[in-house]
Amino acid sequence: MILEAGYEGFTMFELGKVGIFVAIAGILYLFAFSSRLLPDVRTDAVKLDEEPEEHGDLHRVEAVLGARFPGINKKLSDFNFQRHYGAEVKEIKTRNGQRYVDHLEDVVLREGDTLVVMADDTFIPTWGESSVFVLLTNGNEPDTTGKKKRWFALLLLVLMIVGATVGELPITKEMFPDIKLDMFFFVSITTIIMAWTNLFPARKYTKYISWDILITIACAFAISKAMVNSGVADSVAKFIIGLSDDYGPHVLLAMVFIITNLFTELITNNAAAALAFPLALSISAQLGVSPTPFFVVICMAASASFSTPIGYQTNLIVQGIGNYKFTDFVRIGLPLNIITFLISIILIPLIWNF
Repeated sequence: MILEAGYEGFTMFELGKVGIFVAIAGILYLFAFSSRLLPDVRTDAVKLDEEPEEHGDLHRVEAVLGARFPGINKKLSDFNFQRHYGAEVKEIKTRNGQRYVDHLEDVVLREGDTLVVMADDTFIPTWGESSVFVLLTNGNEPDTTGKKKRWFALLLLVLMIVGATVGELPITKEMFPDIKLDMFFFVSITTIIMAWTNLFPARKYTKYISWDILITIACAFAISKAMVNSGVADSVAKFIIGLSDDYGPHVLLAMVFIITNLFTELITNNAAAALAFPLALSISAQLGVSPTPFFVVICMAASASFSTPIGYQTNLIVQGIGNYKFTDFVRIGLPLNIITFLISIILIPLIWNF
C-alpha cells in the first residue's frame, strides 16, 4: 500500500531500529513480572489424578480446533465426534479458559477450544496434517522427520534470511538492478525447493492457511481503498485533527497507534494495518508532514496484538494448551501494549522526522 501511494517501502531490517528496543523491553518485562501476574497453579487446572486414564491401545491426545472443524458453533451432543474421528472426548478446555469434564454434551464448540480425547495410534497420523485441527499433541509423538530433513530445513531457513539480508545491500542492488532480491523472493525460492525435495507432505503446506483470515484481509484492503476514494478517510482525519489542534503531530501519532492497536486486537494485523493506512495518509497530508512516522507506527501497533487471545492465531493455540483465561492475556498483554506504545511514540519521531 505504501508503494501504491507513491512512497518508498521499508527495507527488511529498517523497522528493527525501533523493534529491537521493544523486544528488549518486552523480554525484561516478562522476566520480571510474568511470574507475579500469572498464578503458578490454577484451582481449575487439570490434576494428574483427574486426567483420563489410558486403556490398552487408547492414549490421551489434546486437539486444538481449527476454523475448518465441522462442529464449530455446535453442541458436542449435536456433533458425533466419535463417529467422525474415532475418538472419545473426555474434557473440553474453552478458549475463554473454562474447563469442562462433566455434561460435555451441552458444551458449544468454538474455534480455538482444546479437546482432550482418548484415541488410538492412528489418530495423529490420520488427522495431524488436516486443517480441521490446528494442533495435535500427546506428548509422546514419534519423530518422523529425520535428522537430514531437519538440518536441511534449518539450512534453508538460514539461506533465506541471509539471502534477504544480502539482497538489501547497495552493492547487491547495483549488481542485479532488474531483480528485487527481497524476502518475498527468497521465501518463494525456499518454498519451491521444499516442494521439489518433498521436505513435507503436500497437504502440510495448506494446513495453516486460514481462508477466513485471507478473506478478512482482502475485504480490509477493499474497505481501505473505498475510504480513500469516497473521502471518508479525509473526513475522519479532519475530525481527529480538529480534536487536537493545539498539540501537533505527536498526539496524532499516538492516536493512530491506539486506533490501529484496537483493530489488531480484534482482527488480524494485516487487516488492521490496511484499515489504518488511509487514515494515516490523510492525516499527514492535511498536516503537511511526512507520512513515514505514521506508517512506522501502524507497523508497530498492528504487530502488538498481546492483550486478547483472538488477536492472532498463535494466541489461541497457546491459550488452549496453557489453559489460560481471557483475563490472563489482558493482565500480561496490556502492559506490553503500553510499553510498545511509549517506545514507539518516543523513538519513531526521532528516527523518522515529520
